[in-house]
Amino acid sequence: MHSEFNIIKKYFTRPTPQADLGVGDDAALLKVADGHQLVVSTDMSVVDTHFFADAAPYDIGWKSLAVNISDIAAMGANPKWATLSIALPAIDETWLAEFSRGFFACADAFHIDLIGGDTTRGPLNISVTIMGEVPTGKAIKRSGAKVGDDIWVSGQLGSAALSLAHIEGKITLKNDALQANIHALYKPAPRVDLGLKLRDIATSCIDISDGLLADLGHILTASNCGATIDLEKIPCIDYLKNDLDNPQFQEFVLAGGDDYELCFTAPVSKRKEIELIGKHQHILLTCIAATHMDISLQVMYKDTALNLNSKGFDHFG
Repeated sequence: MHSEFNIIKKYFTRPTPQADLGVGDDAALLKVADGHQLVVSTDMSVVDTHFFADAAPYDIGWKSLAVNISDIAAMGANPKWATLSIALPAIDETWLAEFSRGFFACADAFHIDLIGGDTTRGPLNISVTIMGEVPTGKAIKRSGAKVGDDIWVSGQLGSAALSLAHIEGKITLKNDALQANIHALYKPAPRVDLGLKLRDIATSCIDISDGLLADLGHILTASNCGATIDLEKIPCIDYLKNDLDNPQFQEFVLAGGDDYELCFTAPVSKRKEIELIGKHQHILLTCIAATHMDISLQVMYKDTALNLNSKGFDHFG
């Protein structure tokens, strides 16, 4: 007979070396290192909103944790602990085995302990709370950008949105193009090491989950400044770069979301340091614009201002 306690014991209970007490009690016990602050973030993944019901459960497990880790990375913090709450329509041993395998593969990659959570019956819904540490006063906030700062992004944007459009039948990719990009949608790689290096360099930071325009917009609003971006400077794969006249491709790059790269600001004087970080970590880091006093966000393409239909993903838009 299945019970929620058996499910937790079989699929989600492991040693928790970074916690004083983890799964199996009424609550977990954590000890934050001296001189550090606790950083906490929560994300929910809902079937048919964040993932398809027939998606590989391993990928769902990986991504449900990875997207939370990305939030911690954006704060310049070190992720350490997570809780997992999951609603299941029914007990599917095969699905649970693969989901937990993907979840723990991500946890192991970033040295994270699963320390608690909950299970219940209902439409498939996954909620993860991630916790980490950052030296007191060193967290990178959205509100620190200064007028004249460079605006940077890591990696390439638009690949996840491109792959999703293929899956939804909106475009058709050849198999080699799909295989080259599908990992961006299914297995994002949070930029934890980059975030740690940016602690004393970046003036603000955010992870790109809802699209560059939406997330950069949060930084600009919080920091009371603006920016004008040249679309052709935004890093993306050649498949998109070579056809940027296509409004659909413009939207993938600027507002597609699910990139889980970092967008950050830094003083011009830090350019060489940032370039060196990118070289050492083998990460593409691209300066795409600078902040200015005019409180607006505009995108230029071939000397013409773009008027996009979407500025990013909005659950209630």
